[in-house]
Amino acid sequence: MRPLVHITGIGIISALGDDVPANLDALLNERTGIGPITRLSTRHSVSLPAAEVKHDNTQLAALSGLDKPYGWTRTALLGMKAVREALKDSELVPAGPRIGFISASTAGGMDSSEGMYGQFFTEPPGPDAQKWVATHDPGEHTERIAAELGITGFVTTISTACSSSANAIMLGARLIRSGKLDVVIAGGSDALSRYTVNGFNSLMILDHALCRPMDRSRAGLNLGEAAAYVVLESEAHAQARNAISIGQVNGYANTNDAFHATASSPEGEGAYLAMSQALLTAGLKSEDIDHINVHGTGTLNNDLSESRALIRLFGDRLPPFTSTKTFTGHTLAAAGAVEAIYALLSIEHGVLFANLRFEHPLVEVPIVPVLKTTHGQRIRHVLSSSFGFGGNNTSLVISAPR
Repeated sequence: MRPLVHITGIGIISALGDDVPANLDALLNERTGIGPITRLSTRHSVSLPAAEVKHDNTQLAALSGLDKPYGWTRTALLGMKAVREALKDSELVPAGPRIGFISASTAGGMDSSEGMYGQFFTEPPGPDAQKWVATHDPGEHTERIAAELGITGFVTTISTACSSSANAIMLGARLIRSGKLDVVIAGGSDALSRYTVNGFNSLMILDHALCRPMDRSRAGLNLGEAAAYVVLESEAHAQARNAISIGQVNGYANTNDAFHATASSPEGEGAYLAMSQALLTAGLKSEDIDHINVHGTGTLNNDLSESRALIRLFGDRLPPFTSTKTFTGHTLAAAGAVEAIYALLSIEHGVLFANLRFEHPLVEVPIVPVLKTTHGQRIRHVLSSSFGFGGNNTSLVISAPR
């Protein structure tokens, strides 16, 4: 029998709200967090909508419980806030050598370090510039949060584009299953930055209107910022402290279709392999899946290739599916953990969240997502997928506690 990996705590901050209850309320009431850019200083604020967290960094520091937030980037502040909520929810004190922290980010501290770039061409960098340049690396936020919490057993960062935090959860589950660790706090954090907005805009995959994943009229994605973390525990550790399991990481897989630096293979080969192998790891069949949180970015390439992979795997028995990026935008490295938490909320509350703004099925693959919030569902297993640049594809099977 496979060792169980329990989820005993969750924490999130996104454009939908500062915590899990606020995110759930927005999802249930079909209230998107995507709108005009107001916090980030960018020339694209008028033309490109995004899903921003509604706090400046001083407010985030207060929410994160930091007395001395000097040197904390927005990515680190978002992460600290979500981690604290997950620990509180789990009633866990993260002490001991067999506790790990795995965090993911793509932009790292770029929201702070990019402002120093111009100074290096006009004047010698001062102390302030040196402070922020040191935060540029994606792993800096991980080390900073771990130090604040006193976690020293196992600390690492994953940066595999959009699948990053899904991979963090997968690695945490594997470390627990193999007996290497008892507890892992896993997830990811990404803040919006000019570099991110400009980079995705140069790829011509940002929608100038609100995104419409899986729709024939889709024109690209909307970016978002968020942080989300789950507390993973072995069954023995959870039982020893009488922790309540709110779900399980039941299956996982990471694959690569090795097709293109930024595009999925037209047939969705990597997506199909990730989903099918995640089911295999979970010991489940396709008909056991009750709901799918699709990657569903809203780009022409992703949605078509993912749709083809879904039909290949599920055939005419495709479960209800949703892209919750219609609420949060694409939160990059945080997306896998954000959507794993939404999968847990679907299971706990027996609800399917809506795929907002969908009107027209794809001509090539005419499948239709969940159109309205749907209550009263029996949901035992959710397949949640995150497919990243470079073909780094990860699927998780999130299951009800047992």
